[in-house]
Amino acid sequence: MTPVMTAVETQEKLSVKDLITGPELSRGDVELIFALAARMKRVPKSYAHALEGRQLAMIFEKPSLRTRVTFEVGMTSMGGHAVYLDHAKPRLGERESVADVARNLERWVDGVVARTFAHSAVVELAENASIPVINGLSDLVHPCQALADLFTLEERFGGLRGLRMAYVGDGNNVCHSLMTFGAKLGMQVNVATPPGFEPNEVMVKEAKEAAQANGGKIALFHEPLEACDGVQAVYTDVWASMGQEFAAQLRAQVFAPYRVTSGLMAVADRRAVFMHCLPAHRGQEVTDEVIDSPQSVVFDQAENRLHVQKAILLLLLAENVQ
Repeated sequence: MTPVMTAVETQEKLSVKDLITGPELSRGDVELIFALAARMKRVPKSYAHALEGRQLAMIFEKPSLRTRVTFEVGMTSMGGHAVYLDHAKPRLGERESVADVARNLERWVDGVVARTFAHSAVVELAENASIPVINGLSDLVHPCQALADLFTLEERFGGLRGLRMAYVGDGNNVCHSLMTFGAKLGMQVNVATPPGFEPNEVMVKEAKEAAQANGGKIALFHEPLEACDGVQAVYTDVWASMGQEFAAQLRAQVFAPYRVTSGLMAVADRRAVFMHCLPAHRGQEVTDEVIDSPQSVVFDQAENRLHVQKAILLLLLAENVQ
């Protein structure tokens, strides 16, 4: 029987207590997550008891398939337990303060995953809880998704330094996290958006600084063909994120030239893959021909949410695991 491996036994730890925005993680942290995720994917049974007795609270203001299932299954597969807290109504902080929620949860559970609208809610949870807090998505960033995405690219291409990715569409939370981690890992990340829908200026500035320090590059475009020229990965997301449904019709008109088609994929590298964090609005941001093609790795990305998040959970919650 293969012995159970834990972060404690191998003396592997992240340099941070929480995963909130992304820039707080070092390049070494990201590489550690990827290395552990690869081992856990290869020999999952070796970790069957790694979080035995650990409890995870999951606070969700938004609907979820991949985030909820992968965190719940991840905890269960390592012997732990996850408690789902539906905060669609009321939202976090409306019934009682975020600080009080944090101080209650730290008495009962070993960690928190929060999927919120306001990024400040996740920040406030982490500031007031002594236990680890993981951002499962906020309006600003989606770090777990981007980590799983880049892990998928590393599997496909064998390394990330110098790899070129084009993100096409809205400069949203997923875009921010792809820039953040792509920059740390020495990638070139091209972002093509309609004028007025560029990514957050602060996130761009931080990503460019990280890229300069790690041999990567962040470049902004308004022309999708220019951004996708010769890249190894073309990534898109929905045009209207959760909470922006009121603007969906207007956005559909503005973003129509940014639809990922076989024509757009043709200007990328011949080995290029298509990526999407899902759920996809087929026929809007991507055609069926592309998302169902052999180039598409969207379900590999979805699977790797499980492995990467298991690694994050283990690295953050395993302190008291013997």
